[in-house]
Amino acid sequence: MPVLTRLVLPHADPRVTTELPTPVTEDAAFGLLRARWTGRGLELTGFARPHGLDTGRPGSAWTWLTLRHPDDAQPPVHVRSRPRRLPEVTDDSAQPEYNHDWSGFTALIEPGRLRRGTEWLLGDWQIEATLFTRPRPTRLRRQYGTLAPHWCGSGEYPPARWVDRDVRLQPHFGDGRLCLLLERPAVRLTDASPAGDGLDLRGTADHCPAGTQLRLRHRQSDAVIERPVTRTGNTFAVHLPYRPFTADGHGAGDLEHWDAELLRPDGGTDRLVLDERSGPVAAQHPLPDALDRALYLKHLADGRLQLCVQPAAGLIDRIAVRAGGFELGGHCPDPAAERLELVLRHTGTAGEVRRPVEAGADGRFRVQVPATRTGSDGTALPLRKGIWEAVLEPADRSGPARPLLAAPGTLSTLPAATETGGKRILLQRRWHDTLLVDSTPVLTATERSAWTQARQRAAAYPAARREPLREAVLYDVFGGRGYADSPRAVHAELVRRNLPLEHLWVVDDAQADLPPGVTPVRIWSPEWYRALATCRYLVGNTHFPDFLERRPGQVVVQTWHGSLLKRIAHDVDNPWLADHGYLDALDRETPHWSLLVSPSPFATPILRRAFRYDGEILETGYPRNDLLARADERTAAAVRRRLGIPDGKRIVLYAPTWREDQQRGDGEGFRLDLRLDLDHARRTLGRDHVLLVRPHAHVREPLPGAGDGFLYDCADYPDVQELLLVADVLVTDYSSIMFDFAITGRPVYFFTYDLEHYRDTLRGFYFDFEPEAPGPLVPSSAGLLGALRELADGGAALPAGYAERYRRFRAAHCALDDGGAARRVVDRMLELGGAER
Repeated sequence: MPVLTRLVLPHADPRVTTELPTPVTEDAAFGLLRARWTGRGLELTGFARPHGLDTGRPGSAWTWLTLRHPDDAQPPVHVRSRPRRLPEVTDDSAQPEYNHDWSGFTALIEPGRLRRGTEWLLGDWQIEATLFTRPRPTRLRRQYGTLAPHWCGSGEYPPARWVDRDVRLQPHFGDGRLCLLLERPAVRLTDASPAGDGLDLRGTADHCPAGTQLRLRHRQSDAVIERPVTRTGNTFAVHLPYRPFTADGHGAGDLEHWDAELLRPDGGTDRLVLDERSGPVAAQHPLPDALDRALYLKHLADGRLQLCVQPAAGLIDRIAVRAGGFELGGHCPDPAAERLELVLRHTGTAGEVRRPVEAGADGRFRVQVPATRTGSDGTALPLRKGIWEAVLEPADRSGPARPLLAAPGTLSTLPAATETGGKRILLQRRWHDTLLVDSTPVLTATERSAWTQARQRAAAYPAARREPLREAVLYDVFGGRGYADSPRAVHAELVRRNLPLEHLWVVDDAQADLPPGVTPVRIWSPEWYRALATCRYLVGNTHFPDFLERRPGQVVVQTWHGSLLKRIAHDVDNPWLADHGYLDALDRETPHWSLLVSPSPFATPILRRAFRYDGEILETGYPRNDLLARADERTAAAVRRRLGIPDGKRIVLYAPTWREDQQRGDGEGFRLDLRLDLDHARRTLGRDHVLLVRPHAHVREPLPGAGDGFLYDCADYPDVQELLLVADVLVTDYSSIMFDFAITGRPVYFFTYDLEHYRDTLRGFYFDFEPEAPGPLVPSSAGLLGALRELADGGAALPAGYAERYRRFRAAHCALDDGGAARRVVDRMLELGGAER
C-alpha cells in the first residue's frame, strides 16, 4: 500500500464531523467522469486534481468521499476510493507543467449504508470530496471540494436505481455539485397505454383520496388540463384524451411542455415518477388532430414525468455495435417515416454524413450509424474527430430535423464503442438522452496532453536528434491533410527511381488514403517527433513546426503551396497575421529550410522578401503541376469516375479563397459566404453542366444543396490538382489556383464581388490584377452565370478578347511548367543529401 494511503486515510474522520460549512478550495479541481450501477452499488469514477502539484505517480493523491444527510443529527457516511490512472485528467487540464495521471479515483457507494437498521435515511445527501496530497515529505495537505459534472454521458446525468420496492436513489447535480436524492416517491406511474381517443395511465399512490385529479400545466401559457382519477386501494387510473393537447391553439409550437402532478382535494400535490421496472412507460403517441405532432411521455433525468407535444422524434430502444458503426432500432410515429434519413452533422466543420432509414410497421425503423464517411473521391475514412449531431430529416430536406433520443432502457448501454481506421468512435448521450457520435482523436490521452507534448519537444525530440539519420523521407501536406500537392509529386518521382528510401507520410486524424509502400505517421505522436529528428529528408508544402532544428546531413525541402497574386507573410499589411504569432513563428522556421521551391522567375524575389529567407531558392516550377503539364486522358477519366460525373457533362470548378474578416462566431475557421446564386446556377447551367465547389481549407461551413446531381461539394477531395485536370472552366476570385489552371489553357473567370475591399483592405496584390488577369472579372452572380452559359453555347475556347492576355499571363507565370518540376526538385534534394553526408 502506498505510504500516502497508509498515513492519511485514518485522519479523514475528524475533519468531516465538523458542523462548519464545507470550504471549497480554489486550488484543486474535482469532477465526476462516469457513473454506473453494479451488483454492489453506485460506482463513481472521477478526479481530484490539485493545482500546482504533480500527481503523476501511484500514491501521489488519494480521494475520500463524505456523504452528508440534510439532518445534521445523522452521522456522515465516509466512502474510501480506489486510485485510478486516468491520463484524460492530465489532458483535460490543458497545462504542460504537471502530470495528473493518478488524480483519478473510483468509489463505490453501497445503498445499504444510507439507512439505519431497516429505515432508509431519505433526503438529498450532499457529497464532499477530500483530496489528500503530500507537497513535501513532511507535509500533508487536504483540499476539499464537490464533484462537478462532466460534459456528457453518465458524468453529466448519472443513472438512478430503485434500491427497494418503493425507494429510489437518484444521483443529480444541484448548483453544479453532485448530490444523492434518496426518496420514496408518493406517486409512481407504471403504465401508459393507448385507449380510443387518448391514453390510459395507471400507477400507485400512497395517498389518493376521492376527488383527486391529474393536473397538467402548460409551460408556454397558463393553460391547465385536469382529469379525474379513479382509485382502487393504492392504485389509480386516469384516462387522458388527446384532444386538449391540440385544442385552443395548443400543439402548434415546435416543442410544448406539460408538467404533470396529482392534485388532492385538500390542495396538496405530488409529482409523478415513472416506474419502468415492469416495462417501458416513456413513449411517443401520434396526435390524431395534428398529423405532424406526437405526444411524448418523457422520462426526465430526475425520474419525473413530463408530457411534450413535438414533431415525432426517433426514440431509440435498441442499440447494437456492428462492424463499422452502430445499428439502432426505434420508433418514430411520423406518417412520412419512410422518407426519413439519418444525418450526422459535425459541430465544428458542419460536414454531413447521410444514411437511409429502413422503415417498418407501426412507426418502427432501423438505421445504421456509420463510423466512417465517404469523401467526394469515393474513399471511406473514419469520421473526422469531434462531435457529430445525429438527427432524422426528410430525404427531400423539406421538413424539420428530428433528434435521436435514447429510451430509458438504453441509457445503461451508453457509451457504445467501435473502432475503425485506428480511431475509437463512441455513441454517446448529451442532455440526458440526446444521442450523438463522438469521434475521438487518434492520439491517446497520454500522447496528446499538453504535459506530454511539452516533454516531446523539450526532451524526446532533442534526444532523437542524437540518433543516426535514417534513409527516409517524411512528407507533410498542410499538417497531415492527405496525399496531395507537390510532396505527392516528389514521392512519385522518388518511387519511379526505385531508390532505397523509406517513405513516411504525416497524417492528421487518420484522414488520408495512402498508396502502398507509404507508412502513415500520426502528427504530434512520438513517432512523428522521432521522424522529424531522424529522417534525412523532410518535404512539406506548408509550415514545419517552429521547434524544428535542421541537423547536419538533413535536407528540408519547402515546396510551398501557391503562386502569388495576394500578398503573403511579411508583405501583408494586416495585423491579423502578426496578432496570431504567425510572423514570429515563420522567422524561427525559415533558417532551417534547405530549399525553397519557386514556381516562376516572377515569384522568386517575392518569396525571398516575404519570407525573409536567405537560403537557396530552387526555381523549378511546382512539382504538383507536372500532372497538368502532362495531361493524361486516362487519369482524367478516372477522376471523373471517382467524382461520379456523368459523361458529356461540362465541368465548372468554383474555387474561392478565404477572407480573414469572415471568421465564424465560434472562432472555428471561416464562413463560406458563397455569394453565388445556386438556384439560378441550376436553372442556367443545370441541363448540361455540373458545378464543383472547392472552398478554401480554412472554411468551416457546409455547401447547401450539394449532392443533387448538379452541385458537388469537393471540399474534402484530397488533391485539387485532379479537379483542375478535369475542369472545363475555372471560376475563382483571388486564389493562387489561377496560376495552376492557366497551364491547361482552359478558360478562367474571376468572381470579384468584393475586389476593392480585398485589394485595398485585406491583402493587396503583387501585380495589377485587373488589366493582367487571364479572364473576365465579373462582379455579380447573374453576370457570371450568364457568361458561363454564353461561353458553352458559343463553343469558344476562351472568352472573346482574352487570348492574348492569357498568352502573356502563361509566359510570365507558367514558363517552367513543362512536366519536369518534380525531377528537378528531386535531383537537387538528393544532391544536397549526398553532399552533406
